[in-house]
Amino acid sequence: MLDRPRDLIERAYRRHLHREIEDVPTHVAIIQDGNRRYARERGDDAPDGHRAGAATTERVLDWCADLGVAELTLYAFSTENFERPDEELGPLFDLLEDKLRDFADADRVHEQGVRVRAIGDVDRLPERVRDAVAYAERRTADNDRFTLNVALAYGGRTELLDAARAIARDVDAGDLHPDDVDVETVEDRLYDRPVRDVDLIVRTGGDERTSNFLPWHANGNEAAVYFCAPYWPEFSEVEFLRAIRTYQSREESWRRARAERAVALVRAVAEVEIAEAHAVAGRLRDRLPIDADALAAALPGDAQRRTEAGDDPAPEAVAGDASGSSAGETQAEPESAD
Repeated sequence: MLDRPRDLIERAYRRHLHREIEDVPTHVAIIQDGNRRYARERGDDAPDGHRAGAATTERVLDWCADLGVAELTLYAFSTENFERPDEELGPLFDLLEDKLRDFADADRVHEQGVRVRAIGDVDRLPERVRDAVAYAERRTADNDRFTLNVALAYGGRTELLDAARAIARDVDAGDLHPDDVDVETVEDRLYDRPVRDVDLIVRTGGDERTSNFLPWHANGNEAAVYFCAPYWPEFSEVEFLRAIRTYQSREESWRRARAERAVALVRAVAEVEIAEAHAVAGRLRDRLPIDADALAAALPGDAQRRTEAGDDPAPEAVAGDASGSSAGETQAEPESAD
């Protein structure tokens, strides 16, 4: 009997969150943590947890489509995962192979215009998984409305290290001058990179760390981060909407900060110019036969008043309002998980 009221409350809260969301991130990246713990707490084996997590992944794709998210990156298999026991890796590779092929053939994938791309050191994966990756990429290559990046055999430090080594080799061979190394040079040598910088990272499972995930495209872009307690198989649309709300809150804070800094800058420039005009007027008044009233009328309002009074410009008119010039220099912390 309690399930029905609980479902009604959750649906109402979900509608409330939907109404609150006005600013949607373009690119969301998710660390899908907690599959094994989810299975263990239910007395199941790790592969059961991974299968339950795969079902959540399919739901998230629908939520992204509903909101208008353009790109999703999933941390499906890290370089550290290779250290897991063979009895867990074998079923996990089987699951990756099956899901990649099933996904590539699913009607809704093509109806939604989803393009699948793998990022990471894919060559380290078993041949059957590499073949499934190639199949999914080939089958969805012409889709262009939504990009799904599947991070496989991925490690952020390894990615940056490989890029640095590639640049060093090019410089050593004389194909690249050190002064020509820029952002684009680095990005061209990263793994098959995401199309866009990351706006929001979500991590399930309770850990509050980003685990070497997309350091160039997320940390470099100062992405918003949302940590939540549910394991990946338990991740709900409500949690997803809360994550989106965290991004929106951070963006609103940044917009206010940028606006405050812009106002402070304009104010400082205007006050400096007024002070300079006042100083010039004073020199002209002392040296030339200029009518004081006519001179005052030619100056901006604040400078007129000071000229008529014979005052020197106030110190803050030259230095800028200290409270205004520092406004917005600090950024609000992302909203914590509810």
